[in-house]
Amino acid sequence: MLSPNDPKLEKRDPFYRSLVAKQKTSAEIISEARNALRTVGTQRPFTPQEGQRKLFGPASSRTSENRPPSSFSLHASNFESSDSRPISGARLSPLELKPKAPAPPPAEGEPGLSLPKPPVDPVKMRRISSARARLFRAASQGALLPDRTPPAAERKKTVESRDTISMGDSPVKINGIYLTEPKAAGHIKSRPLQLTYDGGFREIKEQEVFKEATPLPSHRRSGGDPGNRRPRASSCPNSSEPSRPGARAGPKADLQEEDTEMEVDNVFWNTRIVPILYKLETEEDTEMLCAACTQLHRTLEEGNMLGRKFRRRSGLLKTLYKLVDVGSDPLSLKLAKLILALKVSRKNLLNVCKLIFKISRSEKNDSLIQSDSILESLLEVLRSEDLHTNTEALLYCMGAIKFISGNPGFLNEMISKGAVEILMNLIEQINEIANKCGTCLPNSGHLLVQMTATLRNLVDSPLARSKLLSIGAMTQLCMVMGQYTSDKDVCTNIARIFSKLTSYRDCCIALANCSRCYALFLNLINKYQQKQDLVVRIVFILGNLTAKSNQAREQLFKEKESIPTLLSLFRAFHELDLHPKRPAGDGDEQRKPRKPQALVEDVLIKLTRVLANLAIHPGIGPALAADPQVVGLLLATLEYKSIDDCKELVINTTATINNLSYYRVKHSVIQDQKLHVAELLVKLLVSDNTDGVLEAVHVFGNLSQDRAVCDFIVRKNLHKFMIALLDATHQDMCFSACGVLLNLTVDRDKHAILREGGGVTKLVDCLRDFGPTDWQLACLVCKTLWNLSDTMANASSCFGDEDTSTLLVLLSSFLDEELALDGSFDQDLKNYHKLHWETEFKPVAQQLLNRIQSRHTFLEPLPIPSS
Repeated sequence: MLSPNDPKLEKRDPFYRSLVAKQKTSAEIISEARNALRTVGTQRPFTPQEGQRKLFGPASSRTSENRPPSSFSLHASNFESSDSRPISGARLSPLELKPKAPAPPPAEGEPGLSLPKPPVDPVKMRRISSARARLFRAASQGALLPDRTPPAAERKKTVESRDTISMGDSPVKINGIYLTEPKAAGHIKSRPLQLTYDGGFREIKEQEVFKEATPLPSHRRSGGDPGNRRPRASSCPNSSEPSRPGARAGPKADLQEEDTEMEVDNVFWNTRIVPILYKLETEEDTEMLCAACTQLHRTLEEGNMLGRKFRRRSGLLKTLYKLVDVGSDPLSLKLAKLILALKVSRKNLLNVCKLIFKISRSEKNDSLIQSDSILESLLEVLRSEDLHTNTEALLYCMGAIKFISGNPGFLNEMISKGAVEILMNLIEQINEIANKCGTCLPNSGHLLVQMTATLRNLVDSPLARSKLLSIGAMTQLCMVMGQYTSDKDVCTNIARIFSKLTSYRDCCIALANCSRCYALFLNLINKYQQKQDLVVRIVFILGNLTAKSNQAREQLFKEKESIPTLLSLFRAFHELDLHPKRPAGDGDEQRKPRKPQALVEDVLIKLTRVLANLAIHPGIGPALAADPQVVGLLLATLEYKSIDDCKELVINTTATINNLSYYRVKHSVIQDQKLHVAELLVKLLVSDNTDGVLEAVHVFGNLSQDRAVCDFIVRKNLHKFMIALLDATHQDMCFSACGVLLNLTVDRDKHAILREGGGVTKLVDCLRDFGPTDWQLACLVCKTLWNLSDTMANASSCFGDEDTSTLLVLLSSFLDEELALDGSFDQDLKNYHKLHWETEFKPVAQQLLNRIQSRHTFLEPLPIPSS
C-alpha cells in the first residue's frame, strides 16, 4: 500500500491515466474489455407464418411457370395398372402369337380338358414357409374356411347372373367367391378353391383356371418383401443358387409340394383377404371402408404379403386405386399408406405422394395424419427410393413432410424416427452428385426447398440441433448453399436455418469453423443486395459469428473485399431508408403503399452490429476507426435518425461509435470529429429512452478523456446531467456517469462546479448503495473523490462534515475483508468479487481513507490506472 509520503505521489496525474506501462493480468484485460468494448445484440429476423400450405410460399422467387403445382386434381384414372404388376428382374422377348378363338366349353356329360402342369425345379418347393405350412394344416382340418354352405332350398335353383350358384362338382360362387363343393364336411380336396379376382369379382374362365394353376417364378409368387421372408430356391434353370446336398426329389414330389404351396396361398387369400376385398367392392359407408382398409393392411402384413413380390398384387392395387375416387380424406390416407406398403413405383408412386400431399395441405387433417402414422411411410419413401428416378415423387413426399413439420406436435415424432438423418443423407447425396458431375441434379432445387424448409422447423428442437452437430450438418449445408447460389429460395431457407442455429453458442462455433462460410456469405450479399429477406439473415448470421469469437472477426475481416461489401450494402440501404422507393405501377402513385421500412431498418441494424463486433478485435478496431467511410455512414445515421424513429438502429449505431472511440490512435476519424460526435449525442442523452441514454454516456466516457470534450460538457451543462444520473437504480448507468465525472475532475478548474452541484453527496450515496455488490463501481467512486479532494487543504472542507463522517464509516467497513465479502453468493461469484475487491477497490479506498483521516494533509492525485 502506498503511504502519503511515497515519492510516487509527486506526479499530478488523474486516475484514468497510467503512470507506468505494465503487463496487465487476464482479469484486468477481461474487465477492461467488458467495461469499454461490448458486443451488440439484436433480435433474429422475423419470419411470418405462411397463411396457406404450398410447395413454394408467396415470397418464393419461382414463377408459376417454372415450379411444380401445389394444386391439382387426382383420380383413380391417374394411376397406371402396368405398374401394379410385380417387377421381374429379366427382360423377356415378345412371343409371336396368333390370335385364336377360345375353344367352346365341353358339352354336358363330356369330360373336361386335362390341363397339363409345367415342370418345376426339384429344389424349389422344398423350402416351404413354416408359417404357411401350419396354415395349410389348419385349413385341411376345416378351421380356416368360412361356413358358406347355402341353404338346401337355394341349392336347387340356378340364377342367371353374376351371382350364379351351381350344384354338384361344378364351381359354387358365394359372396363373390367360387368354391368347389366339398365331398364331406371337414375335408378339403387337394384343390379346394378356385377364385378369379383381378381388381373385381367376375365369372371364372377356363383359361383363368389354367393361369391360376400355372406356377409363377419365385419372384412373382413370393408373398412379401424378400427381407422379411425365408429365401427360396429359384425356379429358373440358370439360377445361381446351389442345391442343398443330399436333396433328392422326383418331379411328382415337386409337383405335390407346388400344389401344397399354392393351396396354402389360396386358403389364406380366399379365407382372409377376399372377404375384405369384397367388402371394399360393395361397401358404401366411408367409415366401414376405412375400417376394412385397416383390416386389410393388418391381414396382408400377417400373411407376409406386403411389398412388390406378391403375385396377387395387381388385382389388389386395382381395387385400392378405384377407392381414391370416393374423395374421403381419412379413406385416402389409409389407401395411401397401404399402397406405399405395396411398394409401387414410377407414376403410381408419384400419384400416391401427391395424394398425401393434397391431404396434408389442410391443417385440420394433421390429427388424421398423426393417428394413421403416415409419417413413417413418408420417411420410408425418402429413405428407400432412388433420388435420380423419383425426384418428383420425393418432392411431393417432402412437401407433405414440410407441412406437418410446421405443427409442433410432430417435432418429437419426426426426430425420433430419424427425420434429421434422412434429410441430411439426401442433402449429402445431392452434394455428391453435384461434385461428381459438375452440375446440379435436374429439379433438385425444388426438392431442396422442401428439405431445407423442413430442417428450419426441426432445428427448434434441442435434440435436432444436437443431431445436426454430431453429423457435421454445417459443412453440408454450406456446400449446398455454394452449389445452389443461383437459387434464392434454397439460400434463404439455409440462411434461416443458420440464423436459428447460430443463436446457440455450440452451433455458432461449429459454423465459425467452416472457413468457407465467410466468403460464401459475402458472395450472397453481393449477388442478392436488393433481396432484403435473404440479406438481413446473412448479416444477422455474421453478427452472431463475430459476437462469439475473435477468430471469426479476424477471418471475416481478412476475406477479400469484406469491408467494402458491407459498406456497399450499408450505403444501398441507407439510401433506401432516406428515400423510400414506391413500387412501379400504373402511375397512380398516391394510392400505392410505400416500401416497408421495417425490413430496410432491420438490415441497417444488423449491419451496425457486425461493425460493432468487428471493432472489438484490437487489430481491426483501429482500422475501422480510421476509415472515413465507416465513420461517415455511422454519423450520417445519427444525423437523420432519432431514437423515436428507430430505437434499435440508433442504439446499435451509438454502440459502434463507442467501440471505435475506445481507440485513441493516429488518424482516428472519431477523434478528429469528436466535437461533432458529442453534438449528435446530446439529443440522445436528453431523451426518455434509458438504453439510449446509457449508450450516449458510454461514448462520453471515452471522448471526455479529451480536454476539448470536457469543456463542451461543462459549457452545455451536461455535467449536471451526469451528477443526476448517479441517482439511477441502474448500476451500469451510475458506473458510466461516474466515469465521465472522473475524467472531468482531471481539470482542477472544474472541481468547484462539481462540488457545487451536489456531486460529492451523490457519490457517497452511490458508494453506500452499490459498494458491496459492485467493487468496480466503488473503486471508480473512490477515484473521483480522491481527485476532488486534491486541491483542498483538508478533506472536511472538500466533502463537508456529514459526507466526511459517512465516508469514514463506509470505507472502514468496506476495507474489512470479512464484512466486505460476507455475501450470500455462490463460490464462483465470491471469487469474482474477491478478485475485484483486492485488485481494484482496496488499494484506492485505503489511500482515500488515509487522506480523510489526515484531514489537513495535502496530497497529490494517485497514479493508479483505471479499469
